[in-house]
Amino acid sequence: ELEMTFADLLEEPMVTSHVTLTCVSNPVGGDLAGNATWLGVPVRTLLERAGVRDGADMVLARSIDGFTASTPLEALTDARDSLLAVGMNGHPLPAEHGYPVRMVVPGLYGYVSATKWVTELKVTRFADDAAYWTTRGWSARGPIKIASRIDVPRSFAELAPDAEGAVMLGGTAWAQQRGIAAVEVRIDDGEWRPAELGAEVSSDTWAQWSLRWEGAEPGDHTVAVRATDGTGEVQTDERADPVPDGASGWHTVQFTVT
Repeated sequence: ELEMTFADLLEEPMVTSHVTLTCVSNPVGGDLAGNATWLGVPVRTLLERAGVRDGADMVLARSIDGFTASTPLEALTDARDSLLAVGMNGHPLPAEHGYPVRMVVPGLYGYVSATKWVTELKVTRFADDAAYWTTRGWSARGPIKIASRIDVPRSFAELAPDAEGAVMLGGTAWAQQRGIAAVEVRIDDGEWRPAELGAEVSSDTWAQWSLRWEGAEPGDHTVAVRATDGTGEVQTDERADPVPDGASGWHTVQFTVT
C-alpha cells in the first residue's frame, strides 16, 4: 500500500506526453476527441513502489465524486506513458479536466482510463471488481478503434473551386498506440485516393490529413474517408453503435461544388 499527498506527487519525477483522448460515446464522425500535452507521473513507477500481487489484472481508479473506472493493469505497467497527470498544455490541470490529479492512459477509451479528480487506485481483478460504466453494459477493457473524420467540408457545405479548379478536403484520424500509417479518401463512387498526412507528433496523437481534389466537378458529391493504422489494419466499413465498445464505420459527408 502507498499513500501520497498532492505535494508528495509533485516531488516525483515527471514526464510530458502528447495524447489524444477519445470518448467511447463518440459516434462516427463525432467530435468527442481532443489532443493535449500532458505532464504527470508515470503510474507504473508508483505501482512498482506499492507492489502488485500475483493474479491482479486491473486497477480500479476512484474519483472524489465516487465515479470509478477499471483500467487493465497491463496498460499501466507497459511502455506507454500512462500518467497521473497534474498539468495540461503547459499549465496546471484545469478544474474541469480533473484538477488536482487525473488519469491519462493512451490507447483506451476514457470510460476505462480517464478518471478525473483521482483519490484512489486499487490494484484488483476484473473478476472481483467492476467500475461504473461496466456495470451498465459497456465492455470491460475499452481499446480505442481506428477512426477517421472529415472536418472540411462540413455536411451540405458549398465549396467554390480555386483558380485551378480544385477544392481542399481535410480532417483527422487516430489509432492511439498504433499510429496512423495512411488515410484514403473516396469521392462519390470513385477509387480510393491517398491523402497527405501532416507531421506525426506521436503514435498516441491524431494525424491531420488533406486532399486537394483537382478538377472538382460542379454539383452534389459524397466524400468518404478511411484510415490504416501502424500495424496495417484498415478501418472497417462495418457500422457499429458506440455501445458497448465504441463506434465503427466510415465517415461520409455530402457537399456541393459550385
